[in-house]
Amino acid sequence: MKFKKENNKSFFTNKYKVFLLYVIISLLFFNVNAQQVQDTLAVENPQIVVLSRPQKNGSIMLRWAVTKSNAWRKLNKYGYLVKRYTITRNKSTLSIPIEKDLGIFKPKVLESWMALIEENDNAAVMAQSLYGDTFEVEGIDELSAIVNLAEEQEQRFTWGLYAADQDFNVAEMAGLALVDNTVLPNEKYVYKISSLVPQEELTIAEGGVFVGLEDYEQLPKPLDLAGTFLDGKAMLSWNYAIHKELYNSYYIERSYDGKNFIRLNKLPLTSLNNSDKTDAKRMFYIDSVTNGKDYFYRVIGKTPFGELSPISKVISGQGKKVLAYVPRITNKHYLDDKRIILEWEFLEEGNEHIKGFELSRSNKVKGNYKVVMKNIPPEARKIQYNDLEPTNYLTITAIGKNGSSRTSFPSLVQPVDSIPPVRPTGFKGVIDSLGIVTLKWDENKEKDILGYRVYRGNNRNEEYSQITVSPHTGTIYYDSISVKNLNPKVFYTLVAVDQRFNMSKTSEILEIKKPDFIAPTQPVFKAYKVKDGVVNLKWANSSSKDVVKHEIYRKEQNDKDWTLMHTVEMLQGPINNIQLDSWIDENVKQGNRYSYTIIAKDESNLESDPAPPVNIVIPKTSLQPPVMGISSYVDRKARYIELYWKKYKQENVAEIAIYKTIKGKKMSLYRNVLPTVTRLVDVKVQPNNEYVYMFRAVYKDGRVSKIATINVKY
Repeated sequence: MKFKKENNKSFFTNKYKVFLLYVIISLLFFNVNAQQVQDTLAVENPQIVVLSRPQKNGSIMLRWAVTKSNAWRKLNKYGYLVKRYTITRNKSTLSIPIEKDLGIFKPKVLESWMALIEENDNAAVMAQSLYGDTFEVEGIDELSAIVNLAEEQEQRFTWGLYAADQDFNVAEMAGLALVDNTVLPNEKYVYKISSLVPQEELTIAEGGVFVGLEDYEQLPKPLDLAGTFLDGKAMLSWNYAIHKELYNSYYIERSYDGKNFIRLNKLPLTSLNNSDKTDAKRMFYIDSVTNGKDYFYRVIGKTPFGELSPISKVISGQGKKVLAYVPRITNKHYLDDKRIILEWEFLEEGNEHIKGFELSRSNKVKGNYKVVMKNIPPEARKIQYNDLEPTNYLTITAIGKNGSSRTSFPSLVQPVDSIPPVRPTGFKGVIDSLGIVTLKWDENKEKDILGYRVYRGNNRNEEYSQITVSPHTGTIYYDSISVKNLNPKVFYTLVAVDQRFNMSKTSEILEIKKPDFIAPTQPVFKAYKVKDGVVNLKWANSSSKDVVKHEIYRKEQNDKDWTLMHTVEMLQGPINNIQLDSWIDENVKQGNRYSYTIIAKDESNLESDPAPPVNIVIPKTSLQPPVMGISSYVDRKARYIELYWKKYKQENVAEIAIYKTIKGKKMSLYRNVLPTVTRLVDVKVQPNNEYVYMFRAVYKDGRVSKIATINVKY
């Protein structure tokens, strides 16, 4: 990369070229190219995006960037305006946010970078991106087709943001970060970062973030570290997606004893492989290892604020030389339904590298395979197996002398079977008052039973319908029916099915009498909302089809009995049992606590169980009386304004907030006084101004009074 100014003196020595080449190769390891970076940052209009990170030491760190290169270039010239607005204090929202100007941020001048460039590679990349006359990569023509860095400005933009993400100090010098040390633990803030680029040149949307010190959370460990140890290499991977908003890069550490770890990568590994077309879930790293030697690995995440995560779990393993020869099952000769001769292929030159073969069996192709024959000689190419089941998956495994092994693909072995299972017996069942049917029967004795098919009918002589989607594997089956219809009975039958899908004869018909009546099922409250001094309740109606109405009951905190408040008549139709319903209770008082429940009634006037009560407290949101009797006295000779008012006698008042402004200008907080104070002298006045004072009482529970104002001409 060339870094030139007026005299064409290069500030980028060979070590910075090597550094950039290292970064490019690390990005290529994750299939990253410049187009993917552009895809990731592509938006309709440029916009400033902001990240925040509260700290234990009582500060808040901020990082921001813009989403397009042309906007970045102009913002480097004009700068970013950062403002802070205090929104809440002591968990109460301020009526008027308190604004604080944190300054204008833009990159430091070139001279400020010179000392840092020699010792900080990221600073060198950022300085090159900001001030270099040219920006091109040298000596890696063979990589250019893969990297595909399109335009020089896009290169500056991409590498500049990369360097800022890797070093918070570099981001601060580039005007892309700040640390706010003036925050308080009982407040929350909105930070707004705005563009100072003139609108006629380019419109750039502002960005912001809402944060307070109470939002601090400890950094989590990197998750799901896994390793695959192969011949001469270890492939590591971990869950990148779950923490991608938190960690932008990772360090990998290795140990030979599980205690003393060394860091493998000087620069943290970064994945830019995120766009609308790709969304990487994991990150990968391949390390060269010596076979037969123990290796231990762990990873550490790094945030854009320079913080390091706790250490991940440690994984370990050994590289093993892979056996080069693999057996392949070729022929199956059935002797009967229990015996088979199995043949396989294996290259003769592989005999000297193995101790022999093993035969394994499973009931499923992806099931747990168990070894059924061991110590098969290396020269053998066929065996006889005498313990077949109705369905078998067989594999042949070559056991290497060095401890490795290679297994063939599974081969399905199914002896001929056309004999169906015997007819199921012991079929019985019961039905409860809710219409839940419990069916039971005796288990068939055949070893190859796959399951049972259950059939149901409303009349004994009709064609029954199958109610099991696939063969049911147990001997207990649960069904649900409606007990409120014209059919007083329900009928069931079943058949047994073996693993070859041979079906038995149907069982005897089981006849079950339905109960005469049941109470409705219980309705359930789904949600409630208190707004504008009223309660809005929502619930799911009873699922019983014969429900005719729902009744809502209420009681106050100290009441013993429930009071019927509202009745909802059910409309006729098939959707009654799934519709949501609602009711608004307007007859409530602020500060009171109410409990609500609901019951369903059916056509027989049977009542359901009451729904679990919901308890609701109506918050006090109405404005309290204003400060009264406000008057003023102006002493132009002594240059002050004296304000008077009546003592505010309401209970639980925390303070009187007094705001001040010059008429026509923005109001701001002037003074907080105790509720016992009734007099205030303002000496910060200037002649020929009309001052506006606003009074508001603030209660201990967060309520506020109505606003009272006075205009004073001075």
